[in-house]
Amino acid sequence: MNNTKYIFVTGGVTSSLGKGIVSASLAKLLKARDLRVTIQKLDPYINIDPGTLNPYEHGECFVTNDGAETDLDLGHYERFLDISTSQANNITTGRIYQSVINKERQGVYLGKTVQVIPHITNEIKDSIKLLGENNEYDVVITEIGGTIGDIESLPFVEAVRQLKWELKQDCLTIHLTLVPYLAAAGELKTKPTQHSVKKLQELGVQPDILVCRTEHNLEQDIRDKIARFCNVSTDSVIQSIDAKSIYAVPLLMQEEGLDKVVIQKLNIATKELPDLSKWNEFLEKQNNPRDEIVIGLVGKYVELQDSYKSIVESLDIAGVSNSCKVKLKWISSEKITPKNVEKKLSGIHGLLVAPGFGERGIEGKIEAIRFARENNLPFLGICLGMQCAVIEYARNVLDLKKAHTVEIDSETPHPVIDLMEDQKNISDMGGTMRLGQYDCELTKDSNAHKSYGKTSIKERHRHRYEFNNKYLEFFEENGMVATGKNPSNQLVEIVEIPAHKWFTGVQFHPEYKSSVETPHPLFIGFINACKT
Repeated sequence: MNNTKYIFVTGGVTSSLGKGIVSASLAKLLKARDLRVTIQKLDPYINIDPGTLNPYEHGECFVTNDGAETDLDLGHYERFLDISTSQANNITTGRIYQSVINKERQGVYLGKTVQVIPHITNEIKDSIKLLGENNEYDVVITEIGGTIGDIESLPFVEAVRQLKWELKQDCLTIHLTLVPYLAAAGELKTKPTQHSVKKLQELGVQPDILVCRTEHNLEQDIRDKIARFCNVSTDSVIQSIDAKSIYAVPLLMQEEGLDKVVIQKLNIATKELPDLSKWNEFLEKQNNPRDEIVIGLVGKYVELQDSYKSIVESLDIAGVSNSCKVKLKWISSEKITPKNVEKKLSGIHGLLVAPGFGERGIEGKIEAIRFARENNLPFLGICLGMQCAVIEYARNVLDLKKAHTVEIDSETPHPVIDLMEDQKNISDMGGTMRLGQYDCELTKDSNAHKSYGKTSIKERHRHRYEFNNKYLEFFEENGMVATGKNPSNQLVEIVEIPAHKWFTGVQFHPEYKSSVETPHPLFIGFINACKT
């Protein structure tokens, strides 16, 4: 193709309709037609990025290879497409305004009055088109966060309106909306969709395709009505019915002809049918597992499961790879005590202690890890979960009773987890942690080495605190060993207990690099240990 094609996905009626899944599904279908595809997310909030947001506010913060703290939808993009995203794939209102204000201070605008139009919208357009430069991608899909009508997203919609005129035949807009079913009336209602499209039209954007979320099949007369009132062709009214698994959505979108309509409207030359053979194999195994196990997931944000979205999906994907259905038992770390830990962890085949920050719930995590260690229960600790494993071992095996992390207790006599040296003079909170992909060298015949099948790996990080190497010799002499280290500074990245059935804590976040086509080996190893 000569020109990069741009697809915009907006949402209406209500939030949480699944724009990210629909965007990722469309991208998957287009990539399966041998097109080079990427997706970006435009988030209307004024935060520079979600890095400083409480998980209760925003859910998981996803980290890219280049160290960008981004929206959790980028995790969906990577898991569906088996690609790596970057800072350019997630743009916030905060980043846009920060860039414009910096340019104003530098005199870039030559003393002109800086306004939303054209300066803010130009900055948005430049960020959107950045991924399409250098002809690296055939298609760039841009998902706009929020719901049409939100005041926060107006500059993004205005930028889309302008781009539709500037890009002409190389641009297309998909609007995701809701067709609710009213049980009292016994029928589907199209009025919310009509009003949502009308609002979008008022802002100057006519959608080319409508994707309608529904709990019931859209009959032809409903599709005709929506098409007639919303100024789209009938074949451009796409049904998105509730699916058993998010990974079934690409197949549902293919059945509805979404990819076919898109390539026709954008005049894209591509192969006739997408190759989804691997995807179908995955779904076949997911729908027909041979085994079933229960994993206890201990964290302090279990009320909002989106806080651990990538972990949940990584466990599911690794389970499928092991022909196994993984059921999760969500356990609040705040509610675990020495008296009830056995009851809380009853019926599980393995324990995963999740990452996090702060003091709340940390003693419950430590108590859960003690139970797993003493009862030979397979254990995987991620980031703070690994640090808690180190603290537990120090207290209960090495007899360092007041051992702790300096994050929680700055006066601890045994700081087995300490602030990284290059973090000690940092005061700003946003974007200042150890972020992004780093090298790690593995010890042969360790759990990690057996899982990865190699001795050199790269994993993504998001933390300020690390294992204190002053204690490393003492730990290794007494049964907990460092089986993964950063080769440049010898920071401990993985700890294991060789005498245990399978006990592994990792400082990095393996969940960020797991996809449907490339399940993460560490999760596969953990699930396999839980099965046997």
